[in-house]
Amino acid sequence: MVRARTDGTGRARHRARKAGTRAGDGPPTAETSVPEASVSKEPASKAPGTEASALEASVSRPSAPEVPGTGAPDARTRILDAAEELFAGDGFDATPTSRIAERAGVAKALLFYYFPRKDGLLEALIAERLPEPPLCRVGSVARRGDLKGSLVRLARALDLGGRKSRVLRAVLFRDLGSHPSVLAHRFRLRTALVELTEQVLDAASPFTLDRLRRRQAADTYVSLMLVEADHRRFAGVLPDLAAAASIVSRALAGPAAGLSLA
Repeated sequence: MVRARTDGTGRARHRARKAGTRAGDGPPTAETSVPEASVSKEPASKAPGTEASALEASVSRPSAPEVPGTGAPDARTRILDAAEELFAGDGFDATPTSRIAERAGVAKALLFYYFPRKDGLLEALIAERLPEPPLCRVGSVARRGDLKGSLVRLARALDLGGRKSRVLRAVLFRDLGSHPSVLAHRFRLRTALVELTEQVLDAASPFTLDRLRRRQAADTYVSLMLVEADHRRFAGVLPDLAAAASIVSRALAGPAAGLSLA
């Protein structure tokens, strides 16, 4: 009887040890043990989409930081710089992405990582580097009783043809017809310019201006400012904005039945 109990207890202990081994509680057997070195060397797996999300977030930033310690712009900024220069010089359609990558000093694959579509480069330049309202303060250019001088100061303050607006001068005119994003931005910019010019005329006029004549005057002067910005790109003959301002101011100062801009 004692031996039977012993045998039963031994079998119970054997079953317990076997069950413990399967559950990972007991010492591993030769078949199930895994070398500790192999476990420690295996890299931890990343959650699906984690890396892509982080990279996408870095691309969507409006302005990328500089490379720490070097003062040099990062790859995305260099790509945009190269695209701006080449688009301004040769136009959007005539500039291949390979030239942009070469000018930026990056691999073409990296350019497509940041900008999967060539149109994305143009859209980024429009969103990040073209002027947006408010373009200038009315009080900084408008002088009461000086319509002509106020318009001239407005043109100088905007400086639409300046170097900072290379994309405006080249892309907005040359590539206007074939790229809807450029057309939409040009429309918003022109609308803002006309509204700003009307505000300057109101602030400078010693009397209340007729709304229709004011809008016609503003639209005329904005058209000349944009033409002047475009002509600077070709180093051609520039319209005389001061003379145009003089004509506009005299038209506004004349009687309603007299000088007209219609």
